[in-house]
Amino acid sequence: MNAGRRKVTWAVVADGAKALILVNDGTDASPLLSVLDKAELENPPSREQGTDRPGRMPDPSKGQRSAMEATDWHDLAEAGFLRDFAGRLNRAAQADRFSRLILVAPPKVLGLLRPELGAAVRDRVVAEIGSDLTGHPVSEIEGHIAKAMTG
Repeated sequence: MNAGRRKVTWAVVADGAKALILVNDGTDASPLLSVLDKAELENPPSREQGTDRPGRMPDPSKGQRSAMEATDWHDLAEAGFLRDFAGRLNRAAQADRFSRLILVAPPKVLGLLRPELGAAVRDRVVAEIGSDLTGHPVSEIEGHIAKAMTG
C-alpha cells in the first residue's frame, strides 16, 4: 500500500442472504457511508428446496431404527453465499481496493465468514460489530460504526 495514500475504509454489512459493501467518505467519528456494492441470495425456505424425508439408519439393538437429521438446504445455501462473498473481499484486498475493513453481521454469520477470509482481509479488519443491521438505513449503520470506531 502507498504510505501517502488516503486510507479507504469499507464497511461490510451482512447476514446469511444479503451483503452490502459500504465505503466511508467521512471520518471514524463521523462516518459518511455510501453503497459501493451489494449482493443478495435467492434462497427459498428449506421445505421448498428438498422433497425427500430424512433417512433412517439401523440401531445396534435388534429391530430399531433411528431417524437421521434432515438436510437444511437453506443453511447450506447461506454458507455458500458467505463463502462466495468472502472470495470477493479476498480479491478486493489483493487488488488493494481498501485499507481498512469493518465487519457488521450477526455473531453466527461472523463465525462462518471469518475462516473464509484470507490473511490480506483479516489484517485489514479494524472493527467487528455483532449485530444484524442489513435491514437498517445507512444513517443508522453510520451511528453503530462511529460508536465502534471511537469507543
